[in-house]
Amino acid sequence: MKPKKNAKADLRKKSNLFLSFGLILALLASLLLIEWKTYDKEEFTKEQVYLDELEEEVIPITELANTPPPKPPVIPDEIEVIKDDPEAKEDEIESTETNLDDIVEPEEIIEHEPDEEIETVPFTLIEDVPIFPGCEALEDNSARKSCMSEKITAYVNKNFNKDLGSELGLSGVNRINILFQINTEGEIVNIQARAPHPELEKEAENIIKSLPKMQPGKQRGKPVNVNYALPIIFQVQE
Repeated sequence: MKPKKNAKADLRKKSNLFLSFGLILALLASLLLIEWKTYDKEEFTKEQVYLDELEEEVIPITELANTPPPKPPVIPDEIEVIKDDPEAKEDEIESTETNLDDIVEPEEIIEHEPDEEIETVPFTLIEDVPIFPGCEALEDNSARKSCMSEKITAYVNKNFNKDLGSELGLSGVNRINILFQINTEGEIVNIQARAPHPELEKEAENIIKSLPKMQPGKQRGKPVNVNYALPIIFQVQE
């Protein structure tokens, strides 16, 4: 039996196409419904600002006072001429011009030489060591260095108060570092001491100040300042 409908008119062949097209339309309709927004009518009410009419500004009229013009100066009819007093003396004005004949040229111009800065040299590098009293007979510089160190050490050992450490409550071995300078006059200056106690520093400074005056050290034949470092080490007897 032959089918009554035309084979080309069979809609089942295009069912997938119709299904896809329907899904697309449904998605579009859903999207439009989701994005659809409504607003209250009150939000669209128009607001107007009413400005009052500007008042006309009244400008006052400034009136000028009728003031009379200034009076012209009075000119006298006769001008009195005062005669010069013959006894009056006028001040004489001296001339400020300089006479070239009166200029005296100096015979000799003495230029001022700036003070030369005194050099400071460590004791270990000095060419001519300072001479401690009692070391004058030595001619060798190294022998004078040894003599000076021995004399200073002996002087400190003799005069230092060894009981001061125990009196201050110290114990064990204590060290005092002393730095001083022998200036160009052979005098002791710029004493610096560092010790475990201020009283020890004071004792060391007093001993160094009492050192005898020396012959100054020299570098290249000129007197210079010489730095000298001296450590003092002593032990407190318990």
